[in-house]
Amino acid sequence: MLHLKNTSDMSQKAALIIMFFILGIVLVFHLLIFTEQIPYDKVWAGKLNSVEEMKSFETFSILFNVFMLCVLIIKYKLLQRGKRNKIIDILIWIFAAFFALNTLGNLFAQSIIELILGTLVTMISAILCFIIVKKEKTKAQQGVL
Repeated sequence: MLHLKNTSDMSQKAALIIMFFILGIVLVFHLLIFTEQIPYDKVWAGKLNSVEEMKSFETFSILFNVFMLCVLIIKYKLLQRGKRNKIIDILIWIFAAFFALNTLGNLFAQSIIELILGTLVTMISAILCFIIVKKEKTKAQQGVL
């Protein structure tokens, strides 16, 4: 049973669900690159020079995305219980910064698809991670007593 304590819980949970969907698609995308269904010279801003280099980059990317997914699943379960965990929140702040920096990097992609789609996905992911970890203002902080 879904029990929301406030609208912040609802927006955080919605942001988490959207991130689960995005990370799922991103994982499939990286698996397609890894298995060479998508040419590696069309991704990573065209900077990869060999299959071995692509395998290294893609292995790291897949593992990192799985790690992010695990952290976000833990955050979702914590929200369901109405609890917080500082380490999980710090990791999600790091994800938000990572996505923001990645957004800047995508602006230099050689492929127009990577430029538009990559920039859009990383920018949305940065915003969603921010929503996931933002703290709700108490009534006193809002000026309401």
